[in-house]
Amino acid sequence: MSEEVKVFSKRERPAISAKIFPKFRGGQVTIFIILALVVVVMGVMVYMFWPQIKSTVGIAPSSPYEFIQTCLQEDMQNAVDKISNQGGSVNPEYYYLYENTKLEYLCYTNEYYKTCAVQQPLLVAHIESEIKKEIEQKAKTCFADLKASYEKQGFTVNMNQGNLNVQLLPKKVVADFNYNLVLKKEASETFNSFKVVLNNNLYELANIAKSITDFEATYGDSETTTYMDYYPEMKIEKKKQSDGTKIYIITERETEAKFQFASRSLAWPGGYGIQTE
Repeated sequence: MSEEVKVFSKRERPAISAKIFPKFRGGQVTIFIILALVVVVMGVMVYMFWPQIKSTVGIAPSSPYEFIQTCLQEDMQNAVDKISNQGGSVNPEYYYLYENTKLEYLCYTNEYYKTCAVQQPLLVAHIESEIKKEIEQKAKTCFADLKASYEKQGFTVNMNQGNLNVQLLPKKVVADFNYNLVLKKEASETFNSFKVVLNNNLYELANIAKSITDFEATYGDSETTTYMDYYPEMKIEKKKQSDGTKIYIITERETEAKFQFASRSLAWPGGYGIQTE
């Protein structure tokens, strides 16, 4: 007697895979998700700590110039931001406390009815010297790390330390290092004129601030709308305070980079002009 073989139609076929493997399939998805997360986390960590990883395992930078740019640019940017937010100085001596920030007086008088005296007549040069002081120690550390990195690769390294010069130029801030570096292995290669460049418009912002302080010193005030007519890419705010101080905030509209400072000129006593019966 032959056994009867039952043939199922597609609709009648039992869902074997769905009954037997649901947990297995769910487990596969979970494993893939975990692997993807591990890859993402590892990628972020490598991106964040790659300079330290290179130094630890002894991987040489692609060039000494790139090493210095990468090592110093964040500290240099922080210095520029701090100085810009405080009126041009790292530690303002004469300042107005505005929203918990010390804004340096670029023009000031403590008397009423008188115009102010300019406090930083060479504002651009002053800012350059402040940036230099703020990054000088970090720069020495970067060059020491550069030397150590190449020595780990078997290079003989000769380095002559030079001067650091910071310049505010149109649309950029440049730190120029007069260093001389000679690397010797199978051949000899010389590097000099190291530069760290930031794309930043502090030069333009500082020059507008200087012009405003000149008007404050001469006339006791300035007209911000006139400046915005000449510089439509800039937003210039003037916020008057109760003691006669004026807060100027100059902001580039596209990048939102700003320079802010204080001025006190041609101030009037409180209540001046108010008649009482």
